[in-house]
Amino acid sequence: MAPSGKRQDRPADALALLRHEHDRIRQLFAEFERLRGIEDEDERKAELVDEICYELTLHAIVEEELFYPLLRAAADDDEMMDEAEVEHAGVRELVSQLEVMYPGDDHFEATVAVLAEEVEHHVAMEESDMFDTARKSGIDLAALGRKMQARRRELDEDLDDSPDVIDAMEPHAGMRLPPRAPD
Repeated sequence: MAPSGKRQDRPADALALLRHEHDRIRQLFAEFERLRGIEDEDERKAELVDEICYELTLHAIVEEELFYPLLRAAADDDEMMDEAEVEHAGVRELVSQLEVMYPGDDHFEATVAVLAEEVEHHVAMEESDMFDTARKSGIDLAALGRKMQARRRELDEDLDDSPDVIDAMEPHAGMRLPPRAPD
């Protein structure tokens, strides 16, 4: 907030935006961790995992489409960028597993814990090595931040505008159904 109490209209640079998203994801994981082992909180756990998966998915898309290509072109560190892309693939795999799981399923909480660990490792590498490289690279971080904000808004709108008929959660009042017993 600006001293006058009004929101500043100046967009944050790319690194500030990414750090803000990282902090939001950390908060979601921390809230989930506080609920671990508490069975009567299954609905909130499911909501948190949905939020975590959503945030990670949008974050990864924006990074992979905009931030990573610019940084790869500007920096001479293919190993760092390759590692980041492989880590994203691992996160996507865990997210896809969680999208079909429900609290109480075998390995649900363990899968969330492993995802949190992988994300924290990745974020630590990004916020140190990658952010330092980006600052030194000469990339216009303010312009990149504007592009990233616009892309994030576009992704949010695209997902909000999806027809309800394909929303598998809606017929069940937003709750996942427990897995069906094998035939």
